[in-house]
Amino acid sequence: MGETIHTPRVFSGIQPSGNLTLGNYLGALKRFVEMQESGIETVYCMVDMHAITVWQDPADLRHNTREVAAAYIACGLDPAKSILFNQSQVPAHAQLAWIFNCVARIGWMNRMTQFKDKAGKNAEKSSLGLLAYPALMAADILIYQATHVPVGEDQKQHLELARDIAAKFNHDYDTDFFPAPEPLIEGEATRVMSLRDGTKKMSKSDPSDQSRITLRDDADTIAKKIRKAKTDPEPLPDSLKELEGRPEARNLVNIYAALSGRTAESVITEFAGQQFGQFKPALADLAVDHLAPITQEMNRLMSDPAEIDRILGNGADRAAAIAEPILDKTYDIVGMVRSR
Repeated sequence: MGETIHTPRVFSGIQPSGNLTLGNYLGALKRFVEMQESGIETVYCMVDMHAITVWQDPADLRHNTREVAAAYIACGLDPAKSILFNQSQVPAHAQLAWIFNCVARIGWMNRMTQFKDKAGKNAEKSSLGLLAYPALMAADILIYQATHVPVGEDQKQHLELARDIAAKFNHDYDTDFFPAPEPLIEGEATRVMSLRDGTKKMSKSDPSDQSRITLRDDADTIAKKIRKAKTDPEPLPDSLKELEGRPEARNLVNIYAALSGRTAESVITEFAGQQFGQFKPALADLAVDHLAPITQEMNRLMSDPAEIDRILGNGADRAAAIAEPILDKTYDIVGMVRSR
């Protein structure tokens, strides 16, 4: 039997936990938009089933799911070019996840560093979903036989697990039905750090609102946060090597490079010798120019939730059209009879 050639397809999901940041934009959304022009089919979803592994206020979850959808669209994702939906609207995700729960081993789950981080010392009180959610993540990817997944450093281990689950399923059932999805690792300057601590990733959950720029911030707020961003008293050097040991300075240079579509080297060359009192206003202007239209479009979309729901519903229909035949075949391979 010849090896199955899987159609190239990109899948990624973002948890709808609200308040998307500049880090989410540069590290994920901007890249998603670029990928939809690559000629490869792109499938993007709001993973609301992952969100409920910890308790969510239902009204907040609904609002945040729509807000992430609005952010996708406002950043340039075209629902006609990409498939955009929320995970719970396509039951095949959960159905395949159960099969993968039976393929994956408990020891694999116990080794997941994110579970240890999130569960902390009270692992026994964590939901079973929090422990098992990497199997659902594998199902999210493989229900579309996705071949490529954009991932950050914190998700690489989960993608490795998805590859392990695919390999074990294929081995257990003597098939090559599921591909081993390949990571699309973040490029340079897309790992955005906190504006208050250049050694920590910009996060929605940081207690300080001054640590992050969100996609709902207005122009004045963006400019103020950049102006107050932590730096050091030294001027900008004329080489990247000289930024070593200066995490806050390097972070602001990286943000400028990413927003302008340039290399960090070219930014350093332009601003070499200048103090942050000169650099920060230039960065603030660039950030406002880039983000203000996104914020404006997000606000417009959020004023019409019915339109967002319609877009997500259409996307779910398109996603299900791909997922259902793959689930049918999976049931057949396993020996289960799927009711119609």
